[in-house]
Amino acid sequence: MKPPKKKVAATDALVGLWTISLTAFVVATLYFTRELLIPLALSALLTFLLAPLVSRIERWVGRIAAVLLVVTLIFIGTGAAGWMLTRQLIDLAIKLPEYKGNIVTKMHAFETPKGGAFSQISNTVEELKKELPGGSAAVEAPVVSQEAGKPQTAVTSPPAAPAPAVPVQVIETSRANPFELLQTIVAPLLGPLGTGALVLILVICMLFQREDLRNRLIRLIGQGRISTTTRAMDDAAARVSRYLLMQFIVNLTYGVFVAIGLYFIGVPNPMLWGAFGMVLRFIPYVGPWIACVIPTVLALAVSPHWNMPILTLALFGGLELILNNVMEPLLYGSSTGVSSIALIIAAVFWTWLWGPIGLVLATPLTVCLVVIGHHVPRLSFLSVVLSDEDALTPAEDCYHRMLTIGEKDEMELVDSYLKSNSLTSLYDALFIPVITAAEMDERLEVLEEDQLVLVRQSMRDIIDDLGTRPGKVVQPSANAEKSEALAPVIPCSVYCLPARAERDELVGEMLAQLLKQEGFTAFNASGKLVVGELIALTENEDVDLVCISVVAPSTVTHARYLCSKLRAQQPDLKIIVGLWGEAGDISASAKILRDAGADEIVISLADAVAQITKLAPFLVEQHAPAGLPADEEERLVALANLELLNKAPDPLLDRLTAKLTRIFEVPIALISLIDRDRQCFVSQAGLPDDLVKKGEIPRDVSICGHVVLANEPLIVSDLARDRRFASNPMIKERGFRFYAGVPLRTVNGQPIGSFCILDTKPRHLDEREKRLLQEYGKEVMEEITHRASVGELVKAG
Repeated sequence: MKPPKKKVAATDALVGLWTISLTAFVVATLYFTRELLIPLALSALLTFLLAPLVSRIERWVGRIAAVLLVVTLIFIGTGAAGWMLTRQLIDLAIKLPEYKGNIVTKMHAFETPKGGAFSQISNTVEELKKELPGGSAAVEAPVVSQEAGKPQTAVTSPPAAPAPAVPVQVIETSRANPFELLQTIVAPLLGPLGTGALVLILVICMLFQREDLRNRLIRLIGQGRISTTTRAMDDAAARVSRYLLMQFIVNLTYGVFVAIGLYFIGVPNPMLWGAFGMVLRFIPYVGPWIACVIPTVLALAVSPHWNMPILTLALFGGLELILNNVMEPLLYGSSTGVSSIALIIAAVFWTWLWGPIGLVLATPLTVCLVVIGHHVPRLSFLSVVLSDEDALTPAEDCYHRMLTIGEKDEMELVDSYLKSNSLTSLYDALFIPVITAAEMDERLEVLEEDQLVLVRQSMRDIIDDLGTRPGKVVQPSANAEKSEALAPVIPCSVYCLPARAERDELVGEMLAQLLKQEGFTAFNASGKLVVGELIALTENEDVDLVCISVVAPSTVTHARYLCSKLRAQQPDLKIIVGLWGEAGDISASAKILRDAGADEIVISLADAVAQITKLAPFLVEQHAPAGLPADEEERLVALANLELLNKAPDPLLDRLTAKLTRIFEVPIALISLIDRDRQCFVSQAGLPDDLVKKGEIPRDVSICGHVVLANEPLIVSDLARDRRFASNPMIKERGFRFYAGVPLRTVNGQPIGSFCILDTKPRHLDEREKRLLQEYGKEVMEEITHRASVGELVKAG
């Protein structure tokens, strides 16, 4: 029983409200506890980076010594780096007064010349400001004075001059307290130093207890699902490790090239700025440009010209372009699994939450969230929002486009998909999931009937359009051995029957189209037909195999009923059932269908085509020799009168057959006569040696016998795909694939043999080549008739 829609909507609203409240609580917790969480996050990251090194050293000296040794090495390395940077800074401070003249010159270069356009605009603005009410102009108004009651005595006098400025002397009453001075200098450093000490203590403790912390984390998060939790932690560790390693390589490269570039440009202390840039580049987005500011300003101070600062800017900009567009995509690849827009949003969010430390930790934390979303179903929304995977699968995207009224851009998706995938993959991976989803949505009353009709019609239009496109022709290999090794499809007749509805018919149409491209004769029945009508179709047609199409929500029950009816009516018929799109275990369904009479059960169109191709050689009837013409006895008498059987090879005819192999570019050309029980080779070029020695083959395996029977030219582009010859033992043994022959007719029009060419790979003849072959056939027959006439004259003489 389906729940009421209003109740479902209310439940969804409550879930959404709960999700929003939980998210707000988490963000608030992260914000108000940042003073504690930042050291913990930094400690965890450092522990993660140092743990592999500690584990290796621990094998030799023990855990305590290994941890202390690693921490000591970090102190030594940090101290050495700090000492080098301090020396560089001191050197820069000593040289800085020497650059005063260049700095003044550069500052004067930015002064606006007097009398210029900008100066005039500025003066005009100042004058207008004086004229405004309340401006300085109103203060400087003239003074008017007169005697009482005598206006004629009014006198205007200029405004009074402003009072002169009185200098103010600042007297220092007392000197600052030394303790207050010390507090002013040291207080700002206590916070970072305390945080650093806390991080150091936490790192040492975490390194000592890393296995215990890992186990407790697995117990806390996993809740009994140890394998899933372990997989998630390994995935997160691998991604973060790859990201940090690649970032270290990129930043090291950046710092080295910055130092080298600045050295050749002439900027002082290039090693300092290279190291500075390497460190700052660990801060995403803003770090490289912060590192660029000081060297550029220093270049402005050092150089009397503009070349040095411009080159410095070009160096940093060029390195960023190369690293961002070449090196980082090459090294990072999909190491993080986070989309670019998600990284930017995460950087903004964590920076707002935790400041600069949050910006540094943004990428590792986001990677961990993506991994959690991958492995925890209830938090899968994190993976959807943050990961670099496509938001919609190709099938979901196709379904969305088909539901969008008026857009009709699903063909764009189809064409794009077919550029890198086969038509079979398109039907299996896109169309079958789309039709299944649409039918299930309509059954659950989340899709209107007119929308379902729209999806079906869109899909039918696309299938029809794809059916009109030329199929991919398999080009034979130039190597004859490879060509013979191919397993060609032996064609047979296949009927696709829907189990119940139009959805089954649609997939049946896809299968029929694929089979036609492979050379099969394929039909598809309408989904509106009942079981009796479907069975009648298979009885009326020459069908070798039936494929029952089942698309959810059609069930195995419908297929079993149709299958049992078919088996009862046609016991020898091959039956395949396609449970299209089934992803789970089908063993139970397969047993039910096999008990009902099915021979094979498949779940994809690719499997169906492969199974039908595999069954095709057993479906094609056994090779049957060509029948006898109605005037067989008269034909044999005409052949005997020519007296050409059992004669020695004729050099003239041999030259003619050899010439034809060159003209038609084929390996074999034959002039044959068809006797009562055999095919005799009068002349040949390129025939295998054993056949040349025999000089004949049985008539029941002769292809030329069909030419004599029809008394018409016979051209077969691929013998292995022609039902008349696919199981011919001569074709299978010798690997012949192409045949073209014309009858050799007597003056009475009776065919006595054939002139033919053969190849070991499929090919086609154009109209000109067909006419040319017939003309050479007439020429061969004229030569045979002429030689028979000469023989009769010799006997008469």
